Amino acid sequence: MAKNYPTTQSVQDYLKRIYDLTESGSPASTNDLARELKVKPASVTGMIQKLAAETPPLVAYQKHQGVTLTPAGKRAALEVIRHHRLLEAWLMQTLGYSWDEVHEEAERLEHVISEDLEQRIAAALGHPARDPHGELIPSEDLTMPADDCPPLAALRPTQTAIILRVNAHDANLLRHLDSLGLTPGVQVEVMEYSSFDNNLTIKANEKTTVLGLNITTKIFVQIM
Repeated sequence: MAKNYPTTQSVQDYLKRIYDLTESGSPASTNDLARELKVKPASVTGMIQKLAAETPPLVAYQKHQGVTLTPAGKRAALEVIRHHRLLEAWLMQTLGYSWDEVHEEAERLEHVISEDLEQRIAAALGHPARDPHGELIPSEDLTMPADDCPPLAALRPTQTAIILRVNAHDANLLRHLDSLGLTPGVQVEVMEYSSFDNNLTIKANEKTTVLGLNITTKIFVQIM
């Protein structure tokens, strides 16, 4: 089934970033969007006003109170996110890309693939629920499954968990986690916790590693 969503790359990028920034339930600020998109705040304000004036409106915006997605804007954002995450899975499973390479490639391709290609990719991959980083893939009817898995940083000795997903935006982090063997599906056990610096000593794949908050806040797990 065809899903009509905004076709300009700039609009899609804005909607996707607003979705990411408002997942917690709070509006996204102009400054947050400017930082994420690497543009000036005045440019963000102009685009937000344009999106709010669409029929139907794609965002709800009040000056000094931030911006949220309308139902139409959320569906449009989820369509681009679905494209992106399916592309990541396809690039890695079919073309041999590594998990630290697929994000940037999918960023370029997500704006141009057709609905037919999206459906063919999903079918060829067996309709995956998650991308290579463990991020949930929106369903074909553009709903996002619930995901309330806690960060690794929340665990304490001697809890055990399975890694479900990691933050996909930092290629250097992904390469580092790969070198440590900390990828989705791996079981980890918390051995020690330091209240001084919040470091965790964990055991995974028979290897003990000390991790700081810069890493443990970007790994999300299912507690066993």
